[in-house]
Amino acid sequence: MQDLQIDWLRAFLAVVDTGSITAASRQVFRSQSAVSMQLKKLEDAVGRPLLNRDPRQLSLTPSGFDLLAYARQLIELHSRAQVAMRGSAITGKVSLGVPDDYVSPYFAPLLRTFASRFSEVEISLVAEPSSSLIPKIDRGDIDLALVTRDTAARGEPNRGTFLFHEALVWAASDQHEAWKRNPLPLALHELGNRFRSEVLAEITAQGRDYRVVYGSANLTGQLATVEAGLAVAVLARCSAPSHFKLLDTRHGLPSLPMMEVALVRSKGSKRSAAVTAMHDEILQALMAPRPEGVSQSSSSNC
Repeated sequence: MQDLQIDWLRAFLAVVDTGSITAASRQVFRSQSAVSMQLKKLEDAVGRPLLNRDPRQLSLTPSGFDLLAYARQLIELHSRAQVAMRGSAITGKVSLGVPDDYVSPYFAPLLRTFASRFSEVEISLVAEPSSSLIPKIDRGDIDLALVTRDTAARGEPNRGTFLFHEALVWAASDQHEAWKRNPLPLALHELGNRFRSEVLAEITAQGRDYRVVYGSANLTGQLATVEAGLAVAVLARCSAPSHFKLLDTRHGLPSLPMMEVALVRSKGSKRSAAVTAMHDEILQALMAPRPEGVSQSSSSNC
């Protein structure tokens, strides 16, 4: 059997952690074709298929499960060796705020990668809505936060560094067809004041009555409400479970706005090497590619 190269193992873990070659390519900063090629070389080296390539999702084969734990250990040992050879590991603490609907799709693989590279850094995670995280940044209670920003709509400057646009979607249980009821039952997660107002205004403009069945910032409760058939939900696309039915104007519902997701940093964390390392890791992993010649500005007030 051939030697298992670190880059092949990184690509393999990225695909397993993100669930797709497309998402994995962003995590390892390679093209999709390059990630596919690294997976093929790894499978050729072990002499067995590691992934089941279903049209809708990727899953591990028995050999893939066997390799997974070893791959994680090898990557961790490789990172430790790099730190030891550098002679001066980055240490410190990082407090990171993330809305709970972004934790699993975006931050689980990112945090795993960061922890393997900077094992001496202590990470604390605060899962709260953007409306709660921004004041914490201003007070210096947390160092970094991934937030949905809508302040520019009120004439204020944009906060932080723009990362990507996140689509909002209507979602419901296909078995219960809650979207056909009147008044329309809604399960609204934390959307920010502007987005919530826009959604409700659009429903009203259609001449349709609605009632808010669930209005908490807790995503788990919102998903349970939809699962039970009690309401239709407005969700970030990344947090919509695959078995939910996604709805649109064909189901009598208004179109939904796009959200801007940004990374903000507290003023007091500027001198922290640990926070800077996490800040840069998030930018590299999550910032949307920019068309050539187009710049993305970041505000200096955070």
